[in-house]
Amino acid sequence: MKIVFDHQIFTQQSYGGISRYFVRLVQGLLALGHQAEVVAPIHRNRYLKDLPAERVHGVEFARFPPKTWRLVMLANNQLSKLKMRNMGADLLHETYYSAQPVSTANTGRVITVYDMIHEKYAANFSARDPAVKYKRLAVGRADHVICISHSTKNDLCTLFEIPEDKVSVVHLGFEKFDQRPDANLALPVGHAARPFLLYVGSRGGYKNFYRMLKAVAARPALKNTFDVLAFGGGAFNAAELELITTLGFAPQAVRQVGGDDAVLGSLYAHARAFVYPSVYEGFGLPPLEAMAHGCPVVTSNSSSMPEVVGNAGAYFDPLDIDAQAEAICSVVFDEQHRSGLIELGRQRLQMFSWERCALETQAVYQKVLQAKGSH
Repeated sequence: MKIVFDHQIFTQQSYGGISRYFVRLVQGLLALGHQAEVVAPIHRNRYLKDLPAERVHGVEFARFPPKTWRLVMLANNQLSKLKMRNMGADLLHETYYSAQPVSTANTGRVITVYDMIHEKYAANFSARDPAVKYKRLAVGRADHVICISHSTKNDLCTLFEIPEDKVSVVHLGFEKFDQRPDANLALPVGHAARPFLLYVGSRGGYKNFYRMLKAVAARPALKNTFDVLAFGGGAFNAAELELITTLGFAPQAVRQVGGDDAVLGSLYAHARAFVYPSVYEGFGLPPLEAMAHGCPVVTSNSSSMPEVVGNAGAYFDPLDIDAQAEAICSVVFDEQHRSGLIELGRQRLQMFSWERCALETQAVYQKVLQAKGSH
């Protein structure tokens, strides 16, 4: 089977969960003996280096010149159509949502839907954001849709009125990162080492970071014992800094840190707990990453989180600050409970792998090609 992946997400992301997913999927399909290739004529994605050079059709740039992103996308659309015209692919897997297909070749067509955040939380996005319109068009022209959780499938079928038999669920795999040996890598100069609670990723809107801060501040035992480290998501904005001050946190007790996967791996390994307060996620990789590094998970009980975390987490209602504080306390101050969650996390990870993701995606492709062959 020859599968081609388009340029879209590799043009948009240097790093990111979606582009990592597709690179791991290509690796898995190659291991299964398929001919899987990425057509990304002009891209900036770092993960593509993990693939054999002959499987990537394109040139990597460290960055695009300012205000040229739309031009790059237009150039990629045209160059991709020329390249794909004679590739003889059996199937095209679109990597994001575009108004027009990047290939007019007569192939099977699959798309992955990651979440329905734009539809469910429209207030978090610009009214001019075309994501919802483009997603409808991309889903409409696909022969089959992959969703990364049953939660996302349910939302997609309900909101877009998609027949359930057009949609399959394929869970993601997870990464275990290398670690930096320095356990104090996130400490500011002169700051005494304290145990910390870890938050990962962007923090705005439905991500619910501000309620996590309020939950920690609501319990003196938490506030006086633990720092809060927020990895990624950029520096704290003015509103976040004001909230941290208003809640009475000590200087440097709440910190934003950045870095590569090795830094993140070290933070997971050294955190007292990983807290995931998000109101909505299409899948949610960070809890699995935390489990892979022996870090107990305290998570909201909404959307896909119970599906992914299973019995390996302490749950709370993401809108209930007191419930979140109680769930965190139940883990960080109870060594038996904490150790139990770590062990359950190790067991839970056996349900998820990139190899399994590739096998189940292969089955979707075969279903699409069989259906097209019967017409």
